[in-house]
Amino acid sequence: MAKNVLIAGAGLAGLATALRLSKKGYRVEIVEKNDNAGGRLNQLKKDGFTFDTGPSFFSMSYEFTNFAKECNIRLPFEYYELDPLYSVTFRKNDFPYHLYKDISKLAAQFSETEPDFEQGMRKYLDKCRRLYHDTNIVIKSNYDSLLDYLLTLMKVNPVHLPVIFRNFWQQVSHYVKSNDAREILSLVAFFLGKTPFDTAAVYTLLSYTEFMHDGYYNVVGGMYKIVEGIVEELEKENVKIHYNTEIVDFIAEGRTLKYLVDKNGRKWGSDIIIVNGDAAVFRGSVFRRKEYSQEKLDRMDWTMGSLTIYLGLRCKLPGISHHNYYLGDNYREYAEKVFKHPGVMEKPYYYVNVLSRSNPGCAPEGCESLFFVCPVPDLRFKNNWDDRDAIVDGIIDDFSGRIKKDIRPEIISRTVYTPVDWRDQFNLHRGSGLGLSHKMLQIGGFRPKNFDEEFLNVFYAGASTIPGTGLPMVIISSRLATERVEQYSKP
Repeated sequence: MAKNVLIAGAGLAGLATALRLSKKGYRVEIVEKNDNAGGRLNQLKKDGFTFDTGPSFFSMSYEFTNFAKECNIRLPFEYYELDPLYSVTFRKNDFPYHLYKDISKLAAQFSETEPDFEQGMRKYLDKCRRLYHDTNIVIKSNYDSLLDYLLTLMKVNPVHLPVIFRNFWQQVSHYVKSNDAREILSLVAFFLGKTPFDTAAVYTLLSYTEFMHDGYYNVVGGMYKIVEGIVEELEKENVKIHYNTEIVDFIAEGRTLKYLVDKNGRKWGSDIIIVNGDAAVFRGSVFRRKEYSQEKLDRMDWTMGSLTIYLGLRCKLPGISHHNYYLGDNYREYAEKVFKHPGVMEKPYYYVNVLSRSNPGCAPEGCESLFFVCPVPDLRFKNNWDDRDAIVDGIIDDFSGRIKKDIRPEIISRTVYTPVDWRDQFNLHRGSGLGLSHKMLQIGGFRPKNFDEEFLNVFYAGASTIPGTGLPMVIISSRLATERVEQYSKP
């Protein structure tokens, strides 16, 4: 039985897989390109402020509690539920909409524009509920072949077949009529790195996870506590993480991968190797597979790039919620252009996370830590970011106008990541924030497999493999990769 496991990448999926396997008796070590663990689930500490750099809340909390139970540990971080889930402000309005889980309370905000909103919303969520439960088997299964995937799809209730031919926006519009409500409910498509006009309607099941099944959660002390907690558990299992170790090459014998080679020429060998880098990018950049060359990757469908801004203010913003979305007045036009047209940033749509609202220790007393995320074209469509400061100034000015307070004089810490930074730090193709998109021919059995095509002892967990993007998805991905390893290492 093969017992030694090397994991390339200390992102959440890599850490979770390492803990699962170490608890099962495997000897695990991890190599990580950067000087800390977490991948995109990370933090920035600067000028006395702490910022979440990537994901700022999570859903499907049961995936984390199940993970802890399977590892026979107490969940190594504390979280609390959000209600409202977040707030949304349009440029045309002075007031925010609050996304309450209480549907009657939510509906009251649309009483003038859509009196029967509550009835439509409940029908919509009921459909989302059935989609979620009927497709759960698809999300949580391994596939040995495309046929295997298609056979699994056949187990899904055929009543959902019409949804395959709709996009997210069309599905929402079938149940609610107010344009504001449609835009707000379809925002969740952006969480997947696409727009509601090019995201499959099946993903409206996320609305069920938002409002009914589980909700959204923050972590006490910031999202990076998830990483710190799992790393502490790995230390108890004597799992060593080797930082500042970037894998650039490999040595194989036949269908067995013997070693990964780092940029300093050191060879890292093991019985079993798990890749926690982007499953498509790693196949191209390290394994040099022709079907994953730069040219082939460019022709795939990727999620949008991210411009992220981290501001420390020497004042408080008492009227702002923890999680906020600021939308313009041209939703469809914006969505059609955000992937390929840099000019769309003249009137940006963006998210603002006030981490210090719920975690006062993340900012000095009397101060505020802000994290902005603005979807932008990836580096295929905007490869020069010399104008980043002008773009960021425009976003700051827009936000100042929205909250009726000029925050520019209050800024005492400012850090900006463009798609160039996300590409270079985390090996993201063209700075795509969330890896491969979830279009119908890039999900399930059509997605890069979590087992290697050539090397029998290589498996994948995390970005651009099954089941998809997002923190709960990579926790599921770690379980699926663990199943692959156990199957391979059976005597």
